[in-house]
Amino acid sequence: MKVYKPTTPSRRGMTGIDFSLLTKKKSEKSLTKYVRRSNGRSKASGRITTRHKGGGVKKLYRIIEFSQTKMDMPAMVIALEYDPNRTGFIALIEYADKTKQYIIAPQGLKVGDSIVFAENAPLTPGNRLRLKNILVGTSVYNIELEPGRGGILVRSAGNAAQVLAQEHGFTNLKMPSSEVRKVKDECFATVGMVSNPENRFYRVGKAGKSRLKGRRPHVRGSAMNPVDHPHGGGEGRQPIGLKHPKTPWGLPALGVKTRRRKKWTNKYIISRRKKK
Repeated sequence: MKVYKPTTPSRRGMTGIDFSLLTKKKSEKSLTKYVRRSNGRSKASGRITTRHKGGGVKKLYRIIEFSQTKMDMPAMVIALEYDPNRTGFIALIEYADKTKQYIIAPQGLKVGDSIVFAENAPLTPGNRLRLKNILVGTSVYNIELEPGRGGILVRSAGNAAQVLAQEHGFTNLKMPSSEVRKVKDECFATVGMVSNPENRFYRVGKAGKSRLKGRRPHVRGSAMNPVDHPHGGGEGRQPIGLKHPKTPWGLPALGVKTRRRKKWTNKYIISRRKKK
């Protein structure tokens, strides 16, 4: 983590991510593609349908291998790179047949290391294997929910789930949110923790940086007039005057539960996440 001297008001409190550990090379051209961004506008009408989105610098999408297409074939890490589309770093790996892939890099992975995707493999960071073959207490990430569908759980910077138990064809996992849930033990997961754990301390510092990320200004509802927002109005600075906050359209906001009560996956949740 880089801490800047307060040479300007925006520099005061600003922090940056240390990229000195990454390989100084351009992204692999065969593994990048252009993805059209909506910028908060409808494709049909071109009108703004999502507020506070727009602009931002151009960026290419890196094609990440979330699944395991190359089984039982060791691969070597040839580069560690930055990905503008995610918080964690990515690693470029090369197999013996010269095929290259991008994967989400675990913390501690270095250029020159060897990894493998297999039914059963050593429990070293970067190796990918079935949950039933992972020891209790091991940290994992990029976890599948259904066998063969690719990892969709625990993929952001510094996150990891912990294997708590193996029982009756399921693996009990403790998620970063503290939720404990069952996942089929035939699913694959990668050993380790997602790289760039210092991302949680990152501070943008100034509004211009947010615009580069494609985030347009956000105005507080309490600063608006009553006609524009349920929180608006009042002489001077006033509280919202409501028991619970609302969106501009009068719907509940901030902390309201949105998960369907009768969702079919509820049976796999052993313990709900702790409320803050």
